[in-house]
Amino acid sequence: MSFQSLGLSKDLVKAVNQQGYTTPTPIQQKAIPLVLEGKDLLASAQTGTGKTAGFTLPLLQRLSQGQQLRNRPIRALVLTPTRELAAQVHDNVKAYSKYLDIRSAVIFGGVNQRPQVATIKNGVDILIATPGRLLDLENQGLLSLSKIEYLVLDEADRMLDMGFLRDIKKIISLMPNKRQNLLFSATFSREIKKLAKDFLQHPVAVEVTPENSTVDAIDQKVYRVAKGLKTGLIVKLISEGNWKQVLVFTRTKHGANKLCKKLVSSGISAAAIHGNKSQGARTRALAGFKNNTIRVLVATDIAARGLDIPLLPHVINFELPNISEDYVHRIGRTGRAGASGQALSLVCAEETSYLRSIEKLVGLKIPVEVIEGFEPDPNASHEPRKQGQNNQRRSRKPEQSNSKRTKNSDGRRTEGGRSGDSNRPSKNPKAKSRHRGSNRR
Repeated sequence: MSFQSLGLSKDLVKAVNQQGYTTPTPIQQKAIPLVLEGKDLLASAQTGTGKTAGFTLPLLQRLSQGQQLRNRPIRALVLTPTRELAAQVHDNVKAYSKYLDIRSAVIFGGVNQRPQVATIKNGVDILIATPGRLLDLENQGLLSLSKIEYLVLDEADRMLDMGFLRDIKKIISLMPNKRQNLLFSATFSREIKKLAKDFLQHPVAVEVTPENSTVDAIDQKVYRVAKGLKTGLIVKLISEGNWKQVLVFTRTKHGANKLCKKLVSSGISAAAIHGNKSQGARTRALAGFKNNTIRVLVATDIAARGLDIPLLPHVINFELPNISEDYVHRIGRTGRAGASGQALSLVCAEETSYLRSIEKLVGLKIPVEVIEGFEPDPNASHEPRKQGQNNQRRSRKPEQSNSKRTKNSDGRRTEGGRSGDSNRPSKNPKAKSRHRGSNRR
């Protein structure tokens, strides 16, 4: 099957071919014709299987075939949970629309809003955005969603969890009722599916692999280890294996910074990426990791979605996530586009219940190994820390800073301050109660 046989125009096929793709993936084969037909979609597929092209290609075709409106109001909106994913989607849109008369833009917090506003004022057909910055600019009267014809929620399970749900509902209320809705993700809980149907119109469900499954090309392994020996073990694995590109996940920002410093002191070049880092620092760290000047990138779950690193060989869970679905997204950074990869998890006693929940979710018993000198503590408690007892609850408390005025990854204050670039507290007395507990990253 070819991209042209799916109904895509020659200009789109030409652009796709120039990106090195000639045969559509299973999710693209199923999703593209349905999107071209105007269907609402609830699409699930493993990470690294081409979901982004599954919605961007048919969207671009529909936009290019539709009547071009005066002043080019925003007609298509793609919402993502993180800045990195927004930037990645925009890169794809720009590449695929190379031969089309389509204008696109990306907006997110953590950077000056002026260039983003200037681009929007010049006319934009398709906008990729994070919810916080989008609502901030809309509240300032700098953009309008009144002409939206297409809405995409990328990583829809995260977009519809309790951290983003209030903002998503607000954004939807600003759009016309008549529009096409597309939801794409690697994982969908039963609750999220039920919630999604509240604003989908006769949706078609597309699942090309078992739900919440992991890619077969990923070699998964668990190392049982005492909690206090994890740092020594990860240094041993990276050093003795002579690994040159390793993505490491921690549960908290503080933990990421701490581990990064210890790796550097052990002679391993490393950088941290998380919600407390400025956008410039995050961009530099990711660029250094991609060009191999940085050997290890230590990240919180902000990086589990949206990082597309070609041929990434190793992912290590320094700490298991307390949300089982996040494990699927984390290890999905390797084994992408048919390449092989290795995903290792360092598991101490208190993470035992997290491991069991993950294995139940993915339907796989992950092989376990113990390395001499790094054995687990037989006297350690198997009870998880109180903060993560309910591993099905979408709590982002571990991701939050102790600082009351810390901004999250979307540029919004955790206690209701204005999003975007302003450092002024919110003038709305209700803002504090409206946003409290939202746990946006």
